[in-house]
Amino acid sequence: MTGSLTPDFIREWLAILRPMSLAEIAPTPETAVVFLEDVINGFFRFGPLSSPRVDALTQPVLDVVHAAHDHGVRQFVLLHDAHDPATPEFESYPPHCLAGSDESRMIPELAELPFADEITMIAKNSLNPAIETGFDTWWDANRDLTTAIVVGDCTDLCVYQLAMHLRLRANALNLAHFDVVVPANAVDTFDIPGDAAGSAHPGDFFHDVFLYHMAQNGVRIVREITA
Repeated sequence: MTGSLTPDFIREWLAILRPMSLAEIAPTPETAVVFLEDVINGFFRFGPLSSPRVDALTQPVLDVVHAAHDHGVRQFVLLHDAHDPATPEFESYPPHCLAGSDESRMIPELAELPFADEITMIAKNSLNPAIETGFDTWWDANRDLTTAIVVGDCTDLCVYQLAMHLRLRANALNLAHFDVVVPANAVDTFDIPGDAAGSAHPGDFFHDVFLYHMAQNGVRIVREITA
C-alpha cells in the first residue's frame, strides 16, 4: 500500500489538534487517573503481537506518567491482557499474553518506577476493559474521579474500547463533568501490509480514523499532554 488512506477531512482535523497541559486537563490532580492500556511486554517487546511501532510508545507513555505524577496525580491503572488459553479470541489473533506469562506483565520501564507498586492492575480476557472484570467495581469505588487520561495500545481496539466505555458509562450515569482525554502521540496501533484476503491492517489509517471516531463521541483528543 502506498500513500495515505486517511480521508482528507480527518487529516485536516488531525493537523489542528493542539497540545494541552496537565493544568488545563486536570486542574484538580487528586480527581484524575491515568489508564495504561496494555502497556505490557506482549505488545511492546516480545510475542506474536509485539511490534516496534507499538514499542515506540514507550517514551511518550512514560512522559505522560512522569508528568502526571509530578502534577500530583496518584491514580494509575494498568489494564492488561491476561488470557485464558481457551479464549475464542485466539481464533482472531495468535495466542498471546496468557495469564501469568511474561507477555502479560507491564514493561520494565513501568515496573522500575519508584511508585510502581501504586499502579492498580486489572486483568482482562477480551478487548473490553469491563466485561467480566473488576473495572466497574473499581470505578464505582473511585466515583470522585473527573478526568481520565488514556494511553497505550491499540488505538482501534483496546484503547477505543476503554475510552468509549469510560465515555458511554459516564453518559449513562449522568456524570456531567467527567472528561476522557486521549493524547494522540501516546496511543497507536499495529501495521500489517496485506492484500484483499482480509489480512491487511494499515496502522496509520486505523489510528487516524478511530481517533476521529472517539472525538465524534465526546472523547477529548489532544496532540500531546505537556507538563
